[in-house]
Amino acid sequence: MPVYEYVVLDQKGKQKKGILDAEGQGAVKQRLRAKGYYPIEIKEARQQKKAHVKGLDFLGRFFGGVSKAELNSATRLLSTLLSAGLPLDTALQAIIVQMQNPHFKKILAQVKDSVTEGNSLAFALGQQPRVFSNLYVNMVRSAEASGTLELVLERLAEFGENQQMLMNKIRAAMAYPLFMTVIGSLVLVFLISFVVPNITKIFQQMHHALPLPTIILISVSRFMGNYWWGMLLFFVLIFLCAIIFKNKPKVREFLDLLRLRLPLIGPIYTKLIISRFCRTLGNLLMAGIPIITGLQIAKNIVQNVHVNRVINNAMDEVEKGRALAEGISRAGLFPGIVVQMIAVGEQSGQLEKMLIKAAETYEKEIEANITALTSILEPVLILVMGVVVGFIVVSILLPIFEMNQLVR
Repeated sequence: MPVYEYVVLDQKGKQKKGILDAEGQGAVKQRLRAKGYYPIEIKEARQQKKAHVKGLDFLGRFFGGVSKAELNSATRLLSTLLSAGLPLDTALQAIIVQMQNPHFKKILAQVKDSVTEGNSLAFALGQQPRVFSNLYVNMVRSAEASGTLELVLERLAEFGENQQMLMNKIRAAMAYPLFMTVIGSLVLVFLISFVVPNITKIFQQMHHALPLPTIILISVSRFMGNYWWGMLLFFVLIFLCAIIFKNKPKVREFLDLLRLRLPLIGPIYTKLIISRFCRTLGNLLMAGIPIITGLQIAKNIVQNVHVNRVINNAMDEVEKGRALAEGISRAGLFPGIVVQMIAVGEQSGQLEKMLIKAAETYEKEIEANITALTSILEPVLILVMGVVVGFIVVSILLPIFEMNQLVR
């Protein structure tokens, strides 16, 4: 359904601007006149570049349409406007005007229309599952029931911003090693495939016995020069197989286990999962959501088959009246300190606060571990590149030294 921007005059003759989701301009006029407005201008949003909008729609389908930063910003702005006493539909309208993403504008317009028609905000958000997660919708539903919508929205914004900040720190820390790896690999491939063959032609034409390193270098250079297309095809096939088979149960179980067991990366990934689980469940409990529902939502946020299995077992134990700490301790995936903090929280009646503390503790550990890992990776990458380049240089110089000795 298209989104229309409009300019109207109200009953006092003042101009107002807004956005509506409707079947056509006629439907927009009818709805505006029903509200007592006189339409001056109605136009479809971004109508001047339909091809560009289609491209954006395609990118929206591919990338999800709305970034985490945009969602967090809209959530915080909505919390602020509601705290200032604005009605929900007015606050949503103000946010729609502020947003730059046309895809997000359309979604928010649909949410506002649904709220205007008498539906709850949680119901309206639930109609957009690609943008608003189960965690988001359930916390809003609980907030509407308890009358604390602005407070819960602020917590949601803080939760999203904390998660985004953590992921940004991880990406920033890994950017330099990844850049070094990619650029270094491309340079080496270029040297071996194009530069080395031109140099080694001289040695081959002399029909002289070559040193072993030079023979190895020439063999590798020939293979990469003749079969580069096969190597490229191999990596493309690997990529396609990963896309096709990654959601197969057996493949996903193997990959999830591999992520947990990988040296260096595995412990960081495990801590990331635990911090996400603890923070999600803690925020849900603070919003007044029952623990079983909270565990079900947190399980969907975690997205790891083996950890989900542990959470399912914990849910069964809680349903039987047992403690959450007892349920998650049996598989051994959750560290003892987390289990103890959860046990203390259950005994003291402050489970949500202990979960948030556990999440904060592990988030700090993740940052420290990432910093330590990058401090190790950088010199290792430089050393590996140096060894490879040194091997190429030595392989080229050895025959030259031997020829000089023969000439003498």
